[in-house]
Amino acid sequence: LQKSKDELKEAEELISDPEMKETALEEVDRLRPEIEQRESDLRIMLLPKDPHDEKGVIMEVKQGAGGEEAALFAAELLRMYTRFAERRNWKYEIIDMEESGIGGISSATFAISSKGAFSQLKHEAGVHRVQRVPKTESSGRMHTSAASVVVLPEAEDVDVDIKTEDLVIDTYRAGGAGGQHVNKTESAVRIKHVPTGVIVTCQDQRSQLQNRDKAMRVLRAKLYELQMAEQAAAENVVRRAIGGGDRSDKIRTYHFVQNRVTDHRINFTSHNLHAVMDGDLQDIIDALVQHEQATLLAAQATA
Repeated sequence: LQKSKDELKEAEELISDPEMKETALEEVDRLRPEIEQRESDLRIMLLPKDPHDEKGVIMEVKQGAGGEEAALFAAELLRMYTRFAERRNWKYEIIDMEESGIGGISSATFAISSKGAFSQLKHEAGVHRVQRVPKTESSGRMHTSAASVVVLPEAEDVDVDIKTEDLVIDTYRAGGAGGQHVNKTESAVRIKHVPTGVIVTCQDQRSQLQNRDKAMRVLRAKLYELQMAEQAAAENVVRRAIGGGDRSDKIRTYHFVQNRVTDHRINFTSHNLHAVMDGDLQDIIDALVQHEQATLLAAQATA
């Protein structure tokens, strides 16, 4: 940036030279937007970093209002996020899933452990609404249903202290798909953290030990979120630059008839719905990140 500014100063001084004027004006026209861009880049680089951005994520997708259609949409959102992970060459794993009806899910919990996953997916938290004509709708009427998404930074052991005496651990037989072994042994695990009342379950793995380990990962993430929320409230700071991350916030609409996805927080619309549902989320995510940066810059300027 300083080098460009020095070059600009030299070019401006040469404008008064008749022989160099044309060349100097070309240099001025090239350097001014270059300096402006570099100043903008520098301001963004100097913004305070979200301490969780480099972490992996644990996400939950849950069926909302809308009956079986909502369960089908929740399953499609789960596929959308796992396809996004595949496009980024990120490893993901299903921790817990409750299937519902004809291919839908009532809830699913999954983890993406790749570095930086939270920075890309943190703004997905909230209510996602779908508008379309269900296959089961004989009259062709438009149906609106919803699913909620929770995004948690994956916590390490050092991030949150969990005392063994604060846990109540139950085992039970897993339900749904998984084969005879899963359904006939008490491999599923339910863990309750007594002081906070947080309950997590895992039944996706064949062994009780594997399910317990995965359930503890989810519990750590949820307790870490509570810890961070309490700290934010005490310091009276906003944890998210876009929305509040509230699970009741309607953040996005997927309109199948119009092949449209609209993010209501930033008035961003894409007419590429089918690609989005196949995990092509990068344009939406980039727009959300840019809006977050702009919001932080504006707050910094007025501070």
